[in-house]
Amino acid sequence: MYTLLFDIDGTLLSSGGAGQAAMEEALRQLFGKTGSASGLSTAGRTDHAISRELFSYYNIAWDDALGQTFQETYLQLLPGHLSARAGMVLPGVVELLNLLSQREDVVLGLLTGNYARGAQVKLQHFQLDHHFTFGGYGDHHPQRDDVAREALEQARRHRPQLREDRVWVIGDTPADVQCARAIGARVLAVATGVYPSDTLRQCAPDLLRTNLDEPATWLNEWLFR
Repeated sequence: MYTLLFDIDGTLLSSGGAGQAAMEEALRQLFGKTGSASGLSTAGRTDHAISRELFSYYNIAWDDALGQTFQETYLQLLPGHLSARAGMVLPGVVELLNLLSQREDVVLGLLTGNYARGAQVKLQHFQLDHHFTFGGYGDHHPQRDDVAREALEQARRHRPQLREDRVWVIGDTPADVQCARAIGARVLAVATGVYPSDTLRQCAPDLLRTNLDEPATWLNEWLFR
């Protein structure tokens, strides 16, 4: 049995910047803050960490109650920004998920920095949500390695006989490679996000692809390598 843990943004889909735009609007509504946070890197990070950094950038004192209010506002705004922007499912993803979902030797989960509800909103918008029944999320963890540990724990609840040598993380950032190693998993890195193949290759993933297109031609070679 193979356990495949998918990242969302840059791996399964591109939201067209909807997440960042929704966070920026939440900052305007709650605190009157305008403009983008220049230099803020979001790829491979958790929403919890990004939210705290935004508070620091705008000199807003963090506390858990205020952070929860910000999260709720962001999640209310996210569907509208997804609808307003030209996001898309990335090449090969629909075919790959359909092929994997038909296999009895595969279980699919998520390993994403998104808030759990944010992940669900994005996947529902692009009609991918039905493929996933569990995952690790960025609600509470500032470090992606801890999200990976949560995802692995959830996977074990679904498959008590889980074999760690058959766990794969599929993602588009160096952080995906790092967090996979933190749980002893293998990694399929895909250069469909902001990081090019050369950068991902330096992280030594087990498998590197430029995209997930035409999965029928490489799926079995991947799983049985």
